[in-house]
Amino acid sequence: MKLATHIYRKLLVSLCLTLSAPLAIADNISVAVASNFAEPMQEIATTFEKNTGHKVQLSPASTGKLYAQIKNGAPFDIFLSADNTTVLLLEKKGQAVIDSHFTYATGKLVLWSAKPNVVDEQATALKNGQFSHLAIANPATAPYGVAAIETLKKLHLLTTVQAKLVQGDNITQTFQFVSTGNAELGFVALSQVYKDGKITSGSAWIVTPSLYEPLHQDAVLLNQGSSKPAAKALFDFLKGDAAKHIIHRYGYDI
Repeated sequence: MKLATHIYRKLLVSLCLTLSAPLAIADNISVAVASNFAEPMQEIATTFEKNTGHKVQLSPASTGKLYAQIKNGAPFDIFLSADNTTVLLLEKKGQAVIDSHFTYATGKLVLWSAKPNVVDEQATALKNGQFSHLAIANPATAPYGVAAIETLKKLHLLTTVQAKLVQGDNITQTFQFVSTGNAELGFVALSQVYKDGKITSGSAWIVTPSLYEPLHQDAVLLNQGSSKPAAKALFDFLKGDAAKHIIHRYGYDI
């Protein structure tokens, strides 16, 4: 009788450990993500969560602001930048795992209006000055804002439109300026107005890539994430086919 009771107890303990195992290995991952990539990253995170049981917390903002937060000790595990230089600075400063960075996507700039038939493939409305406000992201903190300024310079329009420029803190706020009608036109990320092979609303001109420096967007594993298996798993997941499929659907090159 005692032997049977002992065996029963061992089986019960083993069963409890088995049932609690998924909870024991599930973890929370904190990701700093450039605003232009927030929506596709949310899809990637959801897929990853379903496959692993881990939870992903996203913090979108401009690349410059996220860099400043990380430098000041913000507890992020992974950083998805909108350029390929900011992550290198973090590696050099000892705040990210050396040589862990990789390019997860190459972004595209687009001139967009929330209204149909306003922007054509020749960007006529922009060149003719047929608008009161042109929204761009702050070039001091947002790589897409830098790309917008470069484009205007190459088109010899920067001086002409200078007085009409309104700046968003990041590309999300820039998009909001246009979507709410506070600016008739804006330079935003293609991923904000494109999905599955088509522009989702309004009218747009996908800016000729030669007008701005390539928007190679790099990810890096931060020091806090280096000791977390869950963070490493998400970092590897970003390199896989499932993530690449989602990224491509939003108009990024891979």
